[in-house]
Amino acid sequence: MLTLDHVTRRYLRRTALREVSLTLDAGKMCLLLGPNGSGKTTMMKLIAGLAQPTSGRILFEGMPIGRESKACIAYMPTENYFYNYMTIRDAGRYYADFFEDFSLGDFRRQLIDMGLDPRDRIRQLSSGMAAKLRLALILSRDARLMMFDEPLNGVDILTRTQVIDALLKGRKDGRTLLISTHLVDELEDVVDEAILLKEGELMGSGAKAELCGGGTLKDLYLRVYGRQSVEEGVQGNA
Repeated sequence: MLTLDHVTRRYLRRTALREVSLTLDAGKMCLLLGPNGSGKTTMMKLIAGLAQPTSGRILFEGMPIGRESKACIAYMPTENYFYNYMTIRDAGRYYADFFEDFSLGDFRRQLIDMGLDPRDRIRQLSSGMAAKLRLALILSRDARLMMFDEPLNGVDILTRTQVIDALLKGRKDGRTLLISTHLVDELEDVVDEAILLKEGELMGSGAKAELCGGGTLKDLYLRVYGRQSVEEGVQGNA
């Protein structure tokens, strides 16, 4: 479904991704793992078509990333990208105008499930509420590949549960979900595959059981990145 073939992305003097090659099959829920600066966001932006590889190629369902693939790929960034004067309802209307596969009916149901008031202004939202809004918008599309950059970042424990439940409900009809996170424990039991990046290089990818060899993703994370990386990730997302 998704193939990265020797993908490199350079920014001036920094190389964000270096010769990354991997394949992600359709219908899988996959974690994209690595400390800050590993290249996770860069990879997602390349797949979403928001940036171009310096070299290598990315194929989605056998086709290069372009206008056709963008209509089938949904990407949730970490930052807020709406005007502060907009309401939650305005954000839904904006998405409905921009994406043909966006369902206002699904969006309204997502807001109810997540306890969001469509009349609230975006500038008034807490970080957790803003994260739930971004999630609701993406999950209201009928995209075949959905990418979520740190959806658990900056949210409390109760909100994390809501976010994870929403992600699990969004996994339907063969959708593929790619999720970057530091909180390995939170998603350990619900994912099929994992991709590990370190300083822009691929450290491993594939089925969770094969990568972990009978252990857990947390054990694997500790081996690849060291205990300090996990502790810093937990502190940064508490």
